[in-house]
Amino acid sequence: MRQRQNSGLNRRHFVAAAAAATLSAPAIVRAQAPVLKVGVMLPRSGFFAQAGQSCHRGALAAPKVLADLGYKVELVHIDTESSADIARTQAERAVNDGVHCLVGAFDSGHTLAIAQVAEQRQVPLICNIAAAPQLTEQGYKYLVRNFQTGGALVTNGLRLIKTISEATKVDFKSAVFLHANDTFGTAQRQAMDAIFPKQNMPFPLTESIAYDPKAQDLSVEVTKMRSLNPDLVMVVSRAGDAIKLVRDMVRQRFEPKAIISPGSPGLYDEEFYQALGPLADYLMFNLPWANPKSDMTQALEASFKQANPNNRFAVDCFNAGFTFEAILVAADAFKRAGATAGPALMDAVRQTKIEKHVMIGGPIQFDEKGNNPNIGSAAVQNRGRTPTVVLPSEVATEAPVLPMPSWQGRK
Repeated sequence: MRQRQNSGLNRRHFVAAAAAATLSAPAIVRAQAPVLKVGVMLPRSGFFAQAGQSCHRGALAAPKVLADLGYKVELVHIDTESSADIARTQAERAVNDGVHCLVGAFDSGHTLAIAQVAEQRQVPLICNIAAAPQLTEQGYKYLVRNFQTGGALVTNGLRLIKTISEATKVDFKSAVFLHANDTFGTAQRQAMDAIFPKQNMPFPLTESIAYDPKAQDLSVEVTKMRSLNPDLVMVVSRAGDAIKLVRDMVRQRFEPKAIISPGSPGLYDEEFYQALGPLADYLMFNLPWANPKSDMTQALEASFKQANPNNRFAVDCFNAGFTFEAILVAADAFKRAGATAGPALMDAVRQTKIEKHVMIGGPIQFDEKGNNPNIGSAAVQNRGRTPTVVLPSEVATEAPVLPMPSWQGRK
């Protein structure tokens, strides 16, 4: 009997001691959260599905690279369905389901909707791609953007046009700016109106022309451009409307010296290459881009090929690279903070300084508004239906070719 009583006392003593030990070290238990749960919010269906799927492929490639770097992250993939209202609802649901951090959402309008939820629920939101200036002008405390603002895209894009002209010895006598009338395109038009006069460009901007990206064709807009006969057409587009633009330019035999986007998607999507074939070549876009000479880029490309064997990293690297980097920011902040609580995690996000990364530019870090001021831009030209970095020379793999060859006779 005594032996059983002692045994019972020993067990009770052990349980009490264990409980006391647990209660005496709550900070240690909290600091050892096993994994960061990240909600990756992208428009994988609907109007923006092409770009959203491209971003998604970068997220699929992220876990292996992050694991190799010693980060512990669980990704929850969420479709915003190309709708700001659905993006907001999905963000609420994700937070209710225990997501510690949100990443997304490619489109500025969707990102603004998610930002309101993140602010209210005190959950960090790391923008992978979204250029509308208002995102970081409204004082959000739980938002950072690892992407250029619309103004920075236009400024860097215009500067690179000067560099392209010098490198190819092609002078532009006039230019037209063609842009979609959606949230992003309108913001770019406003930036162009404000920035172009200050850049001392060696040619005038004859006119800015807006179009509906859901229109059946762009024949009216091309006819107007053709009557103005500019050497340079600057475009802000998505893949679907960029396809319509080129087809109408070919039909009307309108052949400017160059078609260059000063900062927008559309000209490098796989959909664009498949629809146009050789007609997609020699168009250019000045954008933040993956550094082909970076070790991190090469690691992501290797993982991308395994995760997405039917897709090309060279085509997806813009969307995939920025999506990966947004997840990297979250993972790095979690590793430093050792906690998943919103305020502590957000403090760590704001203190980010990541030297080795994918996209061209300096360290990933954020200013007082939450923008990364160190992102660079490259001039990228379609060559053989593949986006190819042609400037600046330190990251280029080929030289730029202008004027564009005639539409006729391309192979």
